[in-house]
Order: sequence, then C-alpha cells, then structure tokens
Amino acid sequence: MSSRPPLVFKSASEDWEFEAIHRLNYKTFVEEIPQHHASPTQRLVDKFHAENTYLISLSGRKLAGMLAVRGNRPFSLDQKLENLDSYLLAGRKVCEIRLLAVDKKYRGAQVLQGILALLWQHGIEKGYDLAIISGTTRQFRLYQHLGFVPFGPAVGAGEAQFQPMYLALESFEVTAREFLRSAPAKSFQPSAVNFLPGPVEDSHQRLGIQSQARDIPFIVLPIIIRCKGCWDI
Repeated sequence: MSSRPPLVFKSASEDWEFEAIHRLNYKTFVEEIPQHHASPTQRLVDKFHAENTYLISLSGRKLAGMLAVRGNRPFSLDQKLENLDSYLLAGRKVCEIRLLAVDKKYRGAQVLQGILALLWQHGIEKGYDLAIISGTTRQFRLYQHLGFVPFGPAVGAGEAQFQPMYLALESFEVTAREFLRSAPAKSFQPSAVNFLPGPVEDSHQRLGIQSQARDIPFIVLPIIIRCKGCWDI
C-alpha cells in the first residue's frame, strides 16, 4: 500500500507552492519538452505569473500536478495566431489554459481528473464558457478524449510543437458525465467530485468541492477514465 499522503486539490496561495510551480514548470517545459532554454536555477517563472490562477494537486508538501488559468487578453495564443477570435465560437467568455504538467512520480488519471474538476469549478465561478489551450502534440489523443477541438496551424518548433485547441463548457459537461459512467461504484462516493449538471448557483454542491474563495482544499477519490495510453503526460 502506498504511504503517500492523499491528493489535495486547491488554488495555489502559499509561497512554497509557487516555488514548486516554478520548478515543475522548468522540469516540464525545459527538461522534458524543450520549449525554453536551460537555466542554472532550474526554475521557470511564467511570463503571466502575476495574472495566473494556478490550480494544483498536492501530496503533502509535494506538488503532483498543476494547471494555469488566465482570462485577461492578450492571451499567449494571441501572440502566436493572427486574428485568434476568428477560430473561436462567438459570444463566449474565454479563458486560456496553460502549463498543464504532472510530475512523473504522480502520472496517472487521478491527478489530471482532480485538476480538471477544479478547473470546472473555477470556470463556473468566473463565468467562463470556452477555454483555449496550446496542447503538446505528444498528447493530442488525450486532449481529443477530453473534448478539445483543434483549430489553426500548430505553433512552436522542433520537439516543442503545440496544437491550438478550444473546449466549450457544454462539451466538457458531456465528457464529465462519461467520467462518472466509467467509475466503478466502489471507487466513487457522493463526497467525491460530482459533475452532474444543474443550476450554476448549485455548482459547489454539485461538484462536492469547497469554494477556493474560502481557501479550503478538497480531496478527490479515484474516478477512472477509459483512455488506454492517455496518461503519460
């Protein structure tokens, strides 16, 4: 049996959490995906760090995974694609998802599912109904499985190739229901994350997640997604 502390999912708020984010950012986007140049500090502070909301997974004081969300324009993709809005669904409140990374020691469905659950909650609270992302082409199949729709040409160079994609809220709702249908009864309990649809004002009750505005993290139980080979991220 694993001796690891249970996974906790929350918005980053502590100095040590942000330092861990910079180091996982370096491991992922310098050492693993060579998007940035190496640095002797072995930390990479994102250019939008001051505006990012970081949704993270912790195991004790170890950062298992992370994702950054930002709703301010210009987006990173605005700088890579001319006339970005021409590719997107009209009339939407858009956020950009970036820096999706899971530490190699924690790769598997559970970390990703918990972070996506937190993303769902954050999106509802902020009123976002469309998310855009530059997803690594190495995990294109995973993004498609989650409901992302590719658009425009790939960006980046060499081994750091990324495909612009968007995800509509209504598409993610369908994917979320599949999460539950795929979950064995013994591994899902009412206290775990619940993606059942319903009124926005009931989102905290539907999700089984405490509001991050109150800075109370939640613990998610395993929910299995059927996507063989998807989880090496």
